[in-house]
Amino acid sequence: MTGNARPSGPTARSALDPAIAARLKRSADGLVPAIAQQYDTGEVLMLGWMDDEALHRTLTTGRCTYWSRSRREYWVKGDTSGHAQHVKSVALDCDGDTLLVKVDQVGPACHTGTRTCFDADSLPLGQ
Repeated sequence: MTGNARPSGPTARSALDPAIAARLKRSADGLVPAIAQQYDTGEVLMLGWMDDEALHRTLTTGRCTYWSRSRREYWVKGDTSGHAQHVKSVALDCDGDTLLVKVDQVGPACHTGTRTCFDADSLPLGQ
């Protein structure tokens, strides 16, 4: 595997601990949703996608690495924007199909420049 290229198919390999990999329930395209949350306030910042290699990189570097479904490459949050996510903890939910990554967010988390991706459009609740 070179650069940001993502392996695919049955030969896809990652250095992720096999015990962790065995617990993951991935989507059909091999991804798991990863919710980024500010570690000290509980504020939900964003949702990204990780495959085994992105999770391995996140766990070993202390920086959030995601798989970009649109660009089809890995990206480390903050490498281009400076708005880094420093990992404090990573948890797998009870079903093994969602990750919760508690981070210390530097600057805005959303690509629109806002602190969180979830502050722009609250939906109305029924009566």
